[in-house]
Amino acid sequence: MQENLNNKNGGSASEHHDSDAAQLAALGYESEFRRDMSPWANFSLGFTYLSPVVGVYTLFAFALAQGGPPMIWSLVICGLGQLLVALVFSEIVAQFPVAGGVYPWARRLWGRKWAWMTGWVYLMALLVTIASVVYGAGPFIAQVLGFEVSVNSTILCAIGLLVLSTIINFLGTKVLATAAVIGFAAEIIGALVVGFWLLITERHHNLSVLFDSFGAQGNHSFMYAFAAAGLIGAFLYYGFEACGDVAEEVPNPGVLIPKAMRRTIYIGGAAATFVCLSLVLSVADIPAVISGKDVTPVDTVLNKAFGAVGAKIVLCIVLISFLSCAISLQAAASRLAYSYGRDDMIIGSKLLKKFSTSRHIPPYALLLAAIVPAIIVLGSKVSTDALTKVVSFAAFGIYLGFQMVVFAALRARLKGWKPSGKYQLGKWGLPINIGALVYGIIAMINMCWPRTPDVAWYDNYIVSVSAVVVVVIGLVYMMIHRSYGHSNMPYNDAIPKNVENERKDMSA
Repeated sequence: MQENLNNKNGGSASEHHDSDAAQLAALGYESEFRRDMSPWANFSLGFTYLSPVVGVYTLFAFALAQGGPPMIWSLVICGLGQLLVALVFSEIVAQFPVAGGVYPWARRLWGRKWAWMTGWVYLMALLVTIASVVYGAGPFIAQVLGFEVSVNSTILCAIGLLVLSTIINFLGTKVLATAAVIGFAAEIIGALVVGFWLLITERHHNLSVLFDSFGAQGNHSFMYAFAAAGLIGAFLYYGFEACGDVAEEVPNPGVLIPKAMRRTIYIGGAAATFVCLSLVLSVADIPAVISGKDVTPVDTVLNKAFGAVGAKIVLCIVLISFLSCAISLQAAASRLAYSYGRDDMIIGSKLLKKFSTSRHIPPYALLLAAIVPAIIVLGSKVSTDALTKVVSFAAFGIYLGFQMVVFAALRARLKGWKPSGKYQLGKWGLPINIGALVYGIIAMINMCWPRTPDVAWYDNYIVSVSAVVVVVIGLVYMMIHRSYGHSNMPYNDAIPKNVENERKDMSA
């Protein structure tokens, strides 16, 4: 791999600003954002979106019950797979540092229709993910505040968290950056303190337990059980792309954003694995979790290790992680919606592209990232089961959006695209691109694999069904409104025209 480090630290801030503005102008845009986000704030945004504490605490019980302690290895496997995706994204954002992430990247690599569908899938997934994060935080908030955990209290707490997240985002890039750094600090310190305390005071097993399934596979092969448990890894490792969603708010983005993406995977993955390890070694009765007798092993461990008061303090740290995660998700979704609006790619573009010159944020795009998740959360009052079905699309949709960009990059590479940004993979570009695509396809198959044969077919295939519904609605929308053709902003320009024309001449 080759990384162009020109101007890494040299040059004044004004020189960087002029260079960034010139690069963006060459891509057809004049940014209204302020480049107030530092390198660590950009990394923190990706880290808090990935949120290892939220991911592990949410899925630990499921993963341990499905595959036993060896489920922890899925964190390593998925981390390596998503690192390949992050490397591909790094090359793309270095050449096309435009706000909105996957949509403008797909537009440059392939064309307007592919970009429109990529953005549609990813935006829907982000909005649903915001709803799932704040709803998932609801019971924790209720516990801390002493409420009885019910549908009503969960909805109330979730909406309160969503409102707080929206207010913080409305305060502008500097406040967003500060919130991200605070969230990162709280989460990483909390993860280390809790993890080490558990290992010192509540350790019941040695490392050999990581190779013992305790019969979790039942009558199936262990690989079947491990694939199911591996969803904890698949659901955890995204968030690094948020570093690129705010590309117009970061100085020298071609150098700094690729670094932030990789740090998100390295540090986020290490923190998640450490938290998971400490919990696995601290569960006294693993067979009880596998059999279903202990359905809340995280609560069991924390209450035993910290007592009722201490467990609430830990939950408060967890809630900071949930809040930070929601803030980062909203920031990513609003920048994507703004990018869509700026290119007149969707109904409501006139509002979505409006920009607050005083706060330097897209207010209506932010409102979209608050109102839609709120409606989804409120829908649980009618049917919690319906909410589960909607949320089931979240992680798969993000992976699908990722792989649409990875595939577009591979296609462009095979047609002659040579990345020209400040970060380049060189001769490793093609094999890494292929590896990222293969990993993503395997992960998506694992996500939608039917594992509940006793339920109705549409519940057994709920992830696949929800994905098909989102894609079909998008296709119908495209055919009726044809928004993808409303803008003549640059597209499909990653491949130099002389290369494309040369290929056509040779084929003729």
